[in-house]
Amino acid sequence: MPRKRTIVIASVAVLAVGAAAAYVYARPLLLTGTGTGYAAHNACAVENIAGRTNPETDLPDNPLVPVLDVGMTPDSDGARASVLGIVASQGAWLVPGYGCTVAPERPEPWGEATVVTAAPNPYADLALTPGTDAELTAAIAHGFGDDLTEQDRAALGTRGMVVLKDGELVAERYADGFDESTPQLGWSMTKSVTNLLVGRYVEQGELSLDDDQLREEWTDGRADITIRHLLQMTSGLAWDETYDLGTPITQMLYDEPDMGAYVASQPLAHEPGTYLQYSSGSTTVLCDIITETRGLADAPRRELFDRLGLASAVMEADATGTPVCSSYMWATPRDWASIGQFALQDGMWNGERLLPEGWIAESTVAVDAQIERGSDGYASGWWANARPDGSLVDPELPADAYHASGHDGQWVIVVPSEDLVIARLGFTPATDDKRFASTAALVIDALR
Repeated sequence: MPRKRTIVIASVAVLAVGAAAAYVYARPLLLTGTGTGYAAHNACAVENIAGRTNPETDLPDNPLVPVLDVGMTPDSDGARASVLGIVASQGAWLVPGYGCTVAPERPEPWGEATVVTAAPNPYADLALTPGTDAELTAAIAHGFGDDLTEQDRAALGTRGMVVLKDGELVAERYADGFDESTPQLGWSMTKSVTNLLVGRYVEQGELSLDDDQLREEWTDGRADITIRHLLQMTSGLAWDETYDLGTPITQMLYDEPDMGAYVASQPLAHEPGTYLQYSSGSTTVLCDIITETRGLADAPRRELFDRLGLASAVMEADATGTPVCSSYMWATPRDWASIGQFALQDGMWNGERLLPEGWIAESTVAVDAQIERGSDGYASGWWANARPDGSLVDPELPADAYHASGHDGQWVIVVPSEDLVIARLGFTPATDDKRFASTAALVIDALR
């Protein structure tokens, strides 16, 4: 064989091997992070749950977006995404009642979903209530960024706000393309709903916060992990919440059919109860444990959504039917505000006690342990404004305030001393100032 031809063949072989190696290295990022798994789930859920036809507006800006090929399945009950229509293909499939599940193939059904009506919810069927108070209107306008430039207002991305005062709906506002019937993704606000689900089981005597030995395979130090540890994110399981190449959070959400088993397989990095590390994995494995024999994906619908009349609420599940209690609950802003009102009422709804008395007060006390950066004020699925030493996380807000918080600027703030609930939903992936505390403070002042 001529020497020149040998060199060409060798060069092609080297390039092929290099390309293959590069793909193997990059595949986790393409599938996870904000790659094809994220895009497929987003497209499926935005169209099938929210009823919107513009899922691309919910994709954060990243280098993969221009090369993503995203499309709905022929029957429009699922979506597929790939890079350039060729590599790293991922699918997300609609499961009736349970939203969209990321999986290589359509998952097998795991049970009928409880039918939920809005009848028990006093806010669901009210006429649009924009409010008439000038100061309150101005406070909500601040939350929507009316004082900002068009570009900065779009970056703030507020899509809906609801204000409940003294148990009454006093004001709400929605962005173009959204209204009081549009479900929106709460991301990690789902963790606060998980707190309520645990409370339901404690009220019924089925669980204790101090239950341990939670999984058969936890025969080492993990056997000491309790329900309380998982709820407070002090389990000690190794975790990295960074949305990046090969991190546990992206692996769990976008490339693991059994999310709970994946989290449970993580080793201990800290002694249980000694270190607070923010972990969506902690909440996900908690839901895997508490729903395994209690209806799996239907548990939130049966125990909470049906009782509260949250007809818009959907908590999505993994391919085994475990609800993704860390991240994937959708609901209208009114229904998100209803969750805050349920907490404000300490688990009472329509005259019935659904949570143990004092559950919310206990659940909104900040964890007193060594904490990782960024977890200041974390309690039991909720965020407290008062630290264990009594100092305030945000001085603009009352000491008794607590809130649910989610990715991209989702929040529901509850202020017991003001008998007040404020829900804000939107899409704010890039702006640091999401106007959480400043908007809440203006609403409080307007209503005093």
